[in-house]
This record gives sequence, structure tokens and C-alpha cells, in this order.
Amino acid sequence: MKQQTRFYVSRKNPLTWFAAALSLASIVLQILALCLGEGAVISTVNIWFQKVLPMAVSLGFALQLVLEGETRFYRTSKPIFWACVYFGQAALDLHLHGGYALFGYMRYVVMCWVLYLLLYLIYRLTITGKIPVSYPLLFTLLVPLAILIYDLAVAGCTIAVWYRLVKISNIAMAGSAVVAVLAMRPFTDGAYHPTWGDRKDGRLIRTLSPMNIVAGYIMPTRNDACNSIQTTFEISKVERYIRQKRAEGMESFGLTHVLLAAYVRCIAKYPGVNRFFSGQRVYQRDDDVQFTMTIKKDMRTDGEETTIKLHLKPTDTTKEVYLLDLTALVAGTQFRGQFEQRMKGLIDEVKNTPLDSTFDHVAALLASMPRLLLKFVVWFLKTLDYFGLLPTFLTDLSPFHGTVIFTSMGSLGIPPIVHHLYNFGNLPVFVAFGRKYRKVELDLQGKPVTRRYVDFVMNTDERIVDGFYYATVMKYFEKLLREPEQLDLSPEEVIRDIP
Repeated sequence: MKQQTRFYVSRKNPLTWFAAALSLASIVLQILALCLGEGAVISTVNIWFQKVLPMAVSLGFALQLVLEGETRFYRTSKPIFWACVYFGQAALDLHLHGGYALFGYMRYVVMCWVLYLLLYLIYRLTITGKIPVSYPLLFTLLVPLAILIYDLAVAGCTIAVWYRLVKISNIAMAGSAVVAVLAMRPFTDGAYHPTWGDRKDGRLIRTLSPMNIVAGYIMPTRNDACNSIQTTFEISKVERYIRQKRAEGMESFGLTHVLLAAYVRCIAKYPGVNRFFSGQRVYQRDDDVQFTMTIKKDMRTDGEETTIKLHLKPTDTTKEVYLLDLTALVAGTQFRGQFEQRMKGLIDEVKNTPLDSTFDHVAALLASMPRLLLKFVVWFLKTLDYFGLLPTFLTDLSPFHGTVIFTSMGSLGIPPIVHHLYNFGNLPVFVAFGRKYRKVELDLQGKPVTRRYVDFVMNTDERIVDGFYYATVMKYFEKLLREPEQLDLSPEEVIRDIP
């Protein structure tokens, strides 16, 4: 697929700040107009359409330029749309209440609405890459700006002060958009940049087959689409590899590190397993591999649990998995800011610390609510999550959002469970592995040999990829466990998902 042009505005560019300043100046001028006499003559309807709306548009445009212009400049099309509505309503008001002979004819009002719609379409098509250059957009925006300036010059001092302020405010609003376009620069790094349809936590896969699209409506919940893969892996070579790593200084290196590193390596080769399904659509996390693990603080039936979340990359090796920055593990905890520690050390601390993560605090807050209020809050959170509007700090904390969740039954001495997937959130894979055990078998020469095994269960959401894809991933996973030394090196190639 051809890479489309994406634009951004830099905070280092003075034009970006000038455009934001013009938008804020537009708000100030609208307020001054109200104070200097407009408030006495403006109708209730026009308070909303001619005051609240343009001020909200200008404020939103300024904030998006400064806060999101470098990453999500395309979102400025929303305030541009409502700016077009504002100017269109102004033309309609002139038709209804007089002011310009030209707008006495309804056809000119309709023409204005058509031209504003065309302006919005050109703006949106440009910043989303459909139009690869900014010159048509710049010309399109200069035309209404020139008309507004000409209108003010013709009116001169014959109109009330507040009316002149309104006209100057409109010029500042239009000028802000023109300056923002002058500040626009295309991305040249060759990387993918978000656009409409993407979520904060994932990129929309736009080229799925019709069957994949329909499947989300036939199987609306994660457990509707849940498949289970159960297998057994020989880990004799893995255990020798673990002993080698411990001899090299990785004292607490264990099976969990190997399994996680192998899963990350699978994502480098088969990126489809780093997708997730949300809001009847499939998204890709790309370079962010989110691993969630539930830790039981006390090995008792009434022992409390807490959750840790790791952020890894497809290029990570066993070393990066073993040496994890603590700030990436437990967001918002008392441990933040400490030096790198081993996962086992973190787990030991977590077990001995009450309510150690921010998620624990959030869960405690929710649990304290009355039942009806809690039911409403959970419904509201699910609705926000459906549309990708859940705040980032909540998805970062949530154990229900991520690439995969691992749980070990080895410490309990039992086989792995077939764990359900959660309908809340977007976690598509749940992995469980059991205790290690020995089996005496005959080799090819008929001699008895002792081999080590571990049972493995993977529950999957088949809406992100089909069963054949998962089966291929499992075969590659098994190959990595037979040759764990491969995990010491970064992959030669990281395959990218559908562009």
C-alpha cells in the first residue's frame, strides 16, 4: 500500500504559537464584544451559535495545535468543521434578520454552506494525506480570509464598536487556520503516523477481508470468539539454557523469562498476534508489546492479588526481558524511580506490599461504590473503551488491556488451567503454563532418557487472526524453545503487519 503523506506542526516553529495566539485572541475579542454592547442585542440562539460555538472552536484549535500538533494534527479538522458551521449559521442569520442585501436571497446562503463544506473537505483530505500537498488548502483558506478583511474595510467606522470586534475576531479565527497551514510540515521519517480511525493504543487495520469484518458482529464478545490451544513443550534444552544464564550472573533467570522472550520473538515474525479487537474493529499495537502478569501476594486461598504490566518491543532479547526498568512494570507505585531490578525481585516486593499498584487503588475505589453506581461506572467505562476514549492512564493500569497475560501454575504444582478471556478491555490472548515434570522415554537408539516437560494452554481471540495463524505461531514458539540461544540476539528482521 502506498504510504500517504501525513502532516504535523512543531512546537519549535514560531508559526505554531502564532496560530494558537490568534485563536486565543479571537476568544478575547468575542468576550470584549459582549461587554461593549453586543450582550444587549444578541438573542438566546445566537448566544450559543455566535458566541459559545466560536469561542469553543478557537480554544479547541489552539489546544490541539500546541498539545497534539506534533502527533495528531489531523484532529484539528474537528474545530475546522465547527468553524464552518459557525460561519454558515452567521450567513443564515443575516438572511433571517437582514444586514446584507446579498443574503436576502436564500440561494446565496445555500452557496455559502456548500463552499464551507468544500473548505472542510479540502482541509480533511489534506491533513489525512489524500491530497499530498498543502497549496490547495492554503489557497482555499486565503479566500474567506480575504473576504472577511474586505468586509471589515468596507464597513469601516460606520458600525458599532462591538460589531467591529466581532469581525476582527472572525479574521483572527480564519487567520489562525491560515498560519497553521503555513506551519504544517510533512513527516519524512517513513514511519506510520496516526490518522482518523486509529486509537491511542492501536492502529486500525483497514484491509481486512469482509469475513473478518462481519465476524466481529457475529461474535460480539471475546468469549464468543475464544479458542483454546493445549500442548506440551519439552524444556530440557531450556533448563540447560537457564542454568547457563544463571552462571553468567542472571541469578533469578527462570522459565517465565524464556517463555516471554519467545512470545515477543513470535510477534517479531508473526505480528498478527499483537492485534486486538475493540469496537467491532481490529487494531495493531505495532512496536508496543504489553505483557500482563497477576501476582498472588500470599499463597493462601484468601491471599490478595495485584497486577504488573511490562512494555516490551519485538526486538527485545532475553536480556531486555530480564533487565526491566521498574517504571515500566508497575505504573504509579511507590517503587517508581528506582534502578533496574530483576522481575523476581519486583515480585517479591509486590507480595510484601499492600495495595502496591495504582490499579489496586482504583479497584478499591470502585469496590467502595454502591452497587447501582458501580454498575453505571463499569457500563460507562465499557462505552468509552468501545469508542477508544478511555483515558490512557486507565488503559496503562488495566490488566484487561494488553497483548497477552501470562499465569504460572507451577508454583501451585498443578496443570495449567483453561482460562477465559475477559470481555472488558482488549486482551486477546491468555497463556497458562503448569509445573515442570520429568518423563523417562526411549531415544532413537532405544536407550532410556529423562526429559523435562511443561504443559501449555493458550486461549485466543480468533477475530484478530484465524486458527491456522495461531497454529503457525505455536510451531515457531516450540522451535524457539528447542533452540533458546536464538533469544540472545535481536531478530534479523521485524515483520510489520498490514500497512
